Amino acid sequence: MPSQESRPTIHIPGTTSHTIAPRAGHSREGTLRYLKAGSGAPLVLLHTVRTQAEHFRLLIPMMANQYTVYALDLPGMGYSEIVPGASYDEPAMREGVKRLLTQLDLHDVTLVGESMGAVLALTTAADLPERVRRVVAVNAYDFRGGIARSGLLARVVVSGVLAPGVGPVIAGVEPKPALTKIFQGGLGDKSALREDYVDELLQVGRRTGYPSVARGVYQALPSLIAARSRYPEVKAPIHFVYGEKDWSRPSDREANEQLLPAADFIHVPKAGHFIALERPDVLADVLNAVG
Repeated sequence: MPSQESRPTIHIPGTTSHTIAPRAGHSREGTLRYLKAGSGAPLVLLHTVRTQAEHFRLLIPMMANQYTVYALDLPGMGYSEIVPGASYDEPAMREGVKRLLTQLDLHDVTLVGESMGAVLALTTAADLPERVRRVVAVNAYDFRGGIARSGLLARVVVSGVLAPGVGPVIAGVEPKPALTKIFQGGLGDKSALREDYVDELLQVGRRTGYPSVARGVYQALPSLIAARSRYPEVKAPIHFVYGEKDWSRPSDREANEQLLPAADFIHVPKAGHFIALERPDVLADVLNAVG
């Protein structure tokens, strides 16, 4: 559980908070935190870059009558433990997802990931075909540019975080107006970004060691692009969901259609990159339809 001084400010009705301990002999692993709600077959939710399990605050109550929902804080993010020197490349983050599935012994799993989480859902399904029933990949972050396409401010911030020398300093400075503007750049409906959610993200950003996590995640983003090579290994049915105003370009989406011709592709009018924030009803409809 999070410590008293770093307790989440948002509570999702019907959820309980749990942890998964590191595996013996894995010194670079930390304790993982996840939220759990509902009953039924397991539904695992994987969040985006710079967010946490509460990213799905609207979707979880919609699905708790049909599924047992598990919303994971990816390694080092949200309230999962920050381990000095840990890797945040795609294979390391995928190991965190696999720990959730294997240590809880989940089977018949529906994996839903948004952005970075979409890539991890697909690569986890490739690794654990015997546990994964289907994958819903929302605005997969598997193209160059990514968050920098949010706007000029995002490009400046990400470039600064990645810069030698000053990068760690910049990563530790997150003015609320800047974080708000960057996230709004990923929304068709700007009002979908609630102020209390921004405040929660800022609180997590003040955790000791979090600037190193943020920098490590940005440095590792190319590994998400490289992970596309694993997509054809997925044996479970795949449903791609794209917002009309997502950061991906038509050519990025077409590349996945060519790579996975049997996959289902769903396009959401007027929505941006963060569909879980602005159109959770669409994701609920997809899950109800395929459940």
